[in-house]
Amino acid sequence: MISNQILQTTLDGLKAITRKDFAVIDTDGNAVVSTTQLEESCSEGVVEFVRSQADSQEVSKYQYFKIYDESTVEYVLIAMGSGEDVYMVGKMACFQIQSLMVAYKERFDKDNFIKNLLLDNLLLVDIYSRSKKLRIKMEAQRCVMVTEVGVNREVNTVENIKEYIAAGPHDFVTAVDENCVIVVRQLTDGGKAEMDKLAASVIAGLEKEGAQKIHIAYGTIVGELKEVSRSYKEAKMALDVGKIFFEEKQLIAYSSLGIGRLIYQLPMPLCKMFIREIFGEHKPDDFDEETLITINKFFENSLNVSETSRQLFIHRNTLVYRLDKLQKSTGLDLRVFEDAITFKIAMMVVRYMKYMESFEY
Repeated sequence: MISNQILQTTLDGLKAITRKDFAVIDTDGNAVVSTTQLEESCSEGVVEFVRSQADSQEVSKYQYFKIYDESTVEYVLIAMGSGEDVYMVGKMACFQIQSLMVAYKERFDKDNFIKNLLLDNLLLVDIYSRSKKLRIKMEAQRCVMVTEVGVNREVNTVENIKEYIAAGPHDFVTAVDENCVIVVRQLTDGGKAEMDKLAASVIAGLEKEGAQKIHIAYGTIVGELKEVSRSYKEAKMALDVGKIFFEEKQLIAYSSLGIGRLIYQLPMPLCKMFIREIFGEHKPDDFDEETLITINKFFENSLNVSETSRQLFIHRNTLVYRLDKLQKSTGLDLRVFEDAITFKIAMMVVRYMKYMESFEY
């Protein structure tokens, strides 16, 4: 429902234009908003007017107009004065308020519909019927993006995000919790490139406002409205997985999660069993910093010994010595592809376990 603040602003604007005073009264005769002090007799007059069949009525120095919500009288507008000119401005004011009520009601209904759609709270038949009523296209290319801010999160608001993405009439921006703002974007022909550009605009806007630890993720592009909830779930998963395995990245797409997406869905007992089988009583955390830097750089260079030794500024034989030493302690030779894959997965599993354990305390 339209707020009293909006009603008051509307009446003040109408008064500035017409130089007439107005008041909005509820059906019980109580003043909601007004541009001037009302006489007590107005309340009784409004109650009688609501019961009548008339849509407008002139009583003494007041003009009464009914404001409908669909077929029900919601408010009564009072225009101060009498005569044809007051009747005309009163009808215009009544039309303006009624149009605002319809617009705000539709906006609220759309926001409520999108939230329930994202949370998978609607049956398929409800999606079809409500989308038709709200004039939302069933078939269109859409993608869901989720934004989260760690520091100065109060700037991560629905209104700010709307501004950053230049939200159009077919885009929806809402929030389902206090941490994240969700964007349902209707795409043109840009696809993934359009989503990357959109996210870059949001990151630039948030950073300008002083936000830090920004994480943005988006799901896959879907072609039907009923699939929007899937894109939202993918975006939420990408947000979590990104913070575990790609912490340095501000933007992550669900399609680029790789094996991290599988590890994220593993149960903790299975993870612990896997690590025990690979490392025994040891963990990758037990390795010294030099060893970990060597391992990461070796993976970055696709197991290329020469390139890794060059980037680490060490002799090739020194790198071979470190890899041999690692093989003796773990039984895994990182120069062998299968062993390298096993070790890489094990390190990712350990990161996932540490992330999950941080929520247990």
